[in-house]
Formats: sequence, structure tokens, C-alpha cells
Amino acid sequence: MRKLMLVLVVAAIAAVPFSSAQAPPAGAQPPSAAAGASPAAPQQKPPQKKEIRDPQEYNAYLGAIQQTDDNAKAVALEGFVQQYPNSVVKEDALELLMATYQKMNNPQKLVETANKLLQLDPNNLRALALMAYLQRTQAEQGGPTAAQNWAEAQKYAQRGLEAVKTAAKPEGMSDADFQRFKTDTSVLFNGVAGMAALQNKDYATAQQRLQDSVTSNPNNLADVYPLALAYLQAPQPNYVQGVWYLARAANLAAQNPGAQQQIVRYARSAYIKYHGNDQGWDQVLQAAANPAQPAGFTIQPRPTPAEEAAQLAQDKQVKDMSFDEFQLIFTSGNQAAADKVWSELKDKPIAFAAKVVEAAPTRLTLSATADSIEKNVADVTLTMVSAIPARLIPKVGSMTQVEGTPVSYAPQPFMITMEKGALLEAQRPAPPRKPPARQP
Repeated sequence: MRKLMLVLVVAAIAAVPFSSAQAPPAGAQPPSAAAGASPAAPQQKPPQKKEIRDPQEYNAYLGAIQQTDDNAKAVALEGFVQQYPNSVVKEDALELLMATYQKMNNPQKLVETANKLLQLDPNNLRALALMAYLQRTQAEQGGPTAAQNWAEAQKYAQRGLEAVKTAAKPEGMSDADFQRFKTDTSVLFNGVAGMAALQNKDYATAQQRLQDSVTSNPNNLADVYPLALAYLQAPQPNYVQGVWYLARAANLAAQNPGAQQQIVRYARSAYIKYHGNDQGWDQVLQAAANPAQPAGFTIQPRPTPAEEAAQLAQDKQVKDMSFDEFQLIFTSGNQAAADKVWSELKDKPIAFAAKVVEAAPTRLTLSATADSIEKNVADVTLTMVSAIPARLIPKVGSMTQVEGTPVSYAPQPFMITMEKGALLEAQRPAPPRKPPARQP
């Protein structure tokens, strides 16, 4: 899909009219035939700056550009450039030859011609755009040369961005066409430079370049999706912008249901990771059907662990809390909430179900939170009030029901130490149900 969008961008660049020096007006005569005409003769057109004075050169050029068959046109243009290496319209001929090879899907000759153009004019925007595009395309195919292809793509893109700043409007091109041409090439250059920076994990540059591209062309999926990645994969992710552009990409991928579903899943996951749940996600996806981001668009971040601990300590009685909630509060960094809960928990016996990690007559090491049970790591140390008879010692890995009195805790790694332990019953209860995992 990304390659398709790049092709469309390059096609748009190729569609911008060439200089009028490439295509003399219909019915025009060679300069020698018009030489005897009166200066005041009616219908006479003002001379162009690029004027072919040699009638044979003029006829060769006119014959080449008027070919309707692409193969014939390529042969004629190659012959013209070889026969008239110093022609005033050599650059125009090479541009048209490059466009012809692009139409013929001949990448080898396309690159060869683009390089000839860049030798003639290092700032030729068409040649720089096509070389940047081709290097990006090759890089995206992977393989041992991918890194070098990205480096080359970035080089051409950077040269192109500089060349756009000083580009002169070709003769015969309208102001509107010239502005569109510069916009289209800038979109391509920014997209290539941004993608190359993303590959190099230069997220700041990737964000800047891809954002410039998307601002000019908000419907270009080839750059909208990477822009989302540049925001989300940065060391300090910007989830608001990253989720927005993922949602925008999902809308743009409507013609490819498989890709769209993958983007939607990723976008929704990123939204939940930042927001805490999927409430409001459908509204974001719907809003992103419009290219313009709503003014003041934001996504409310999920509460911090400290905020969650404060809310939990305020809303729930300690006697009704689970060990998972104890863990959240005691490891949250909210000391006020931890102190409040611990003051009510300490020295008061509680009964709970836990998984046996280690078992001895006088001490059990247990897993009481869902994560610890799953990972088989201890988070409770229970010293028994009296030695457990050998026949009643619970098996390692089993679930058991116990009672203990909390006497201390450590937040990192989380561990509650209990005394006055006792087995409550022989039956082995089911492990506690694991709550939804908190996204980091």
C-alpha cells in the first residue's frame, strides 16, 4: 500500500507540464523558415529564451517529442541527446526521456537518465524526486543493501528539499502549475527524508519531515502511517498525535480491509495503553475521517499509579481489598495512600487464598497476587503460629487457604511479611481471577 501511494506521488510530479521549450507550438516552423518573415507579421509569437537556431536540430527535437509510441520516443530522444550534446534543450529532452522510461517501467534506463540530468543540473527536481523515490522503494524491499538504499534516499531527499527553495519557474509553466510542482516534490522529499530518519531512530527529524509531508498532503497513507510510528516509537511517545495519525491511517486504508483491520487493532491498543480503557476510541476514529485534526484535540491520559492509589484508598475499605490492590497501593509511590491502608491492615489477621511457592513446617512462602501466581514468584512470607504436621504441609504449586497477621511490607520487590500463620481448611480453592493487566 505504501508503494502504491509513492507511485501516485511520483505520477503527480510527472503530470506537471514540462517547459514550453520542450514542445514548440503546433504548426511552428523551423527558425530558418521563419527568418524571412516580417517582424510585424500578424500572429508572430515572441521568441522563447530557449531557442533552437539549427533547423536540423529543431526538426530532430520536434520529431522526437512528437512520437506517440513510447519506444520510438525513447530511441528518438536518446539519438537527439547523443547527436546534440550541447543543445539548449538538452535538459528538457532528458526530462522527457526520463518520464518516458518511467512510463515504460524501465528502472535501469530511468536511473541512467536521471543521473545524466543530475550531472547536467545537480538541482533538477524531477531527477532528484525520482531517485529519492526509487531508493526508498528499494530500501523498503529489505535485503543486504537496505541500509545503503536508505542512506542514498535520504541524500537525494535532502538535496531536493534544498533545491526546492531556490527553484526557478521554467519557461511556459504557469504559476499554479509551478506551485503544485514544488508542493508535490516537497511532499515526496519530506516523506523520504522522514522515513529514512525513522529507520535510523532519529525520531525528532522523522516527526518534522513526515509532519511537513502530511500537512501538505493529509491523504497520503504512505506518510501518515509512518508519522504515527515516529510519534509512538520515540523514547518519550506522543500518544495524542500518534493515536490521531493511526486513526487517520485507518480511515485512509479503507480500500484494503486487511490492512485497515491491522491498523485499527494497533491504534485501539495504543489508545487503551494511554487512556486506560477504550471509552472514546470510536469517537477518535470517526473524527479522523476528516483530514483536519480538530482544534484542541487531546486524549485524556489514564491516571498515574499514585492517582489510582489515592482513589482506591479513598473509595474502598481495606477489609474489602484484594492483594492485587494492596500491591498497587504499596508500590504506587503514593506514601500517603500507602500509610493510610497499612495503618488499617497492620496487626490485623486476614484470611486469603494463595499459591504455595515454598513450604516448611514453620513457614510458607506464597503467591497471593494474580501476577505472582502466574509467574510463580512469592509476594507473601507467612510464619506459622505452630509447626504444621508433615501430613498437612501443602504441596508446592498448590492453592491453599491461610490466615496471617501482617507485620511489615516492602514495596520493591513487593512482599508482605506475616506472622501467626495458620492453615484454615484442607480444600484447595481456585486461584484468584487475574484482573486486566495495567499497561505500562
